[in-house]
Amino acid sequence: MTTTDIIGFIGVTILLIAYFLNLTDKIGKDSLVYLQMNFIGAGLACLASVLMKYLPFIILEGCWTIVSAFGLLKYIKQK
Repeated sequence: MTTTDIIGFIGVTILLIAYFLNLTDKIGKDSLVYLQMNFIGAGLACLASVLMKYLPFIILEGCWTIVSAFGLLKYIKQK
């Protein structure tokens, strides 16, 4: 496994755990933990995609990271 694979694996794992926890009502979609997990997970997955030079996933994960950042900013402004 390369460093790129490890970064991508960690990112995707964080995203999937966040999704699972949300589906099982362990964390809410507006919770700080969920927003942070999405931001970090998508950011790592995007980084791995950049390192692999795979444009479709750079776009997907980059957009996911940006949307998650907006969610975090909204959360911070409300608190």
